[in-house]
Amino acid sequence: MRVLVTGAKGYVGQAVVRALRAAGHYPVAMVHSHGAVSEAADTRVADLLDAASLRRAMDGVDAVCHLAGLGRARESLTDPLRYFRVNTGGTIALLDAMAANGVSRIVFASTGSIYGTPERQPMIEELPDAPPHPYASSKLAAELAVEAAVRGGIIGAITLRLLNIAGGSDPDPTRLIPRAIAAALDHTPLTVNGDGTAVRDYLHVDDAALAFVAGLDHLSDPGSFRRYNIGSGQGSSILDVAAAVERVTGHAVPLLHAPAAPEPQILISDATRAIRELDWAPKNSELDAIVRDCWQGLPVRGPASSASTP
Repeated sequence: MRVLVTGAKGYVGQAVVRALRAAGHYPVAMVHSHGAVSEAADTRVADLLDAASLRRAMDGVDAVCHLAGLGRARESLTDPLRYFRVNTGGTIALLDAMAANGVSRIVFASTGSIYGTPERQPMIEELPDAPPHPYASSKLAAELAVEAAVRGGIIGAITLRLLNIAGGSDPDPTRLIPRAIAAALDHTPLTVNGDGTAVRDYLHVDDAALAFVAGLDHLSDPGSFRRYNIGSGQGSSILDVAAAVERVTGHAVPLLHAPAAPEPQILISDATRAIRELDWAPKNSELDAIVRDCWQGLPVRGPASSASTP
């Protein structure tokens, strides 16, 4: 199957391209500027806000994995309209290009942050939506556009609500696991908000990528829609992450406790529906395995690296 992957140069997008190729598909990487994407069978330059380029990128495509967009929740608080312009408006433009080219199947990357901070943990798909910031709101609006196209008989769609993606060569040094590894390497304190007991669900990037492949394999005809939570189903606190980094690297992670931030205490995804219906499971998302993968992906590692490798 020829599959257009938007956001193909991104952290998850690159993993999706690799997973599609390994599964026997023909991944077509959609990128902003020319440049090779590893394992892509073809590369096309286009922009979500350029309708003509989207129509050209869609030529000869059978399905779409849509990952392109903006994804920084805190940034969205100060620039909300840009997030709606790209995440919502860009998705609508993509749907228009699909319709113009007769492409009727899409797997859409969304976010579990749309649920807000529900008391019910782990979070199931039946929970009400309560987006806490413009990023989540813009993704929810995009979801609604996708669902409207489904109800109109234009496409068949699967939406994947992802949480905290980790592992591999994570390009974002502000995320917790890269920060904890940097603290271990540099012997500098890892700043922790509060007592470090806030719990999150960490999913290996390769498991996330395989969920897109599974979604493609289970896409139905136009008019069909299904939403899935994609996560490990396991909660790890900040202190758990620091301890895992210490085990893997052999270096201490010094902690600096800052005042508690106004953030949810626990966010865990219940992926039971995806496991049952998509024949998918998180196989690489045990916390030590994620940390080890990040550690081994560094260009230069500390002297304890050989001892910490199984």
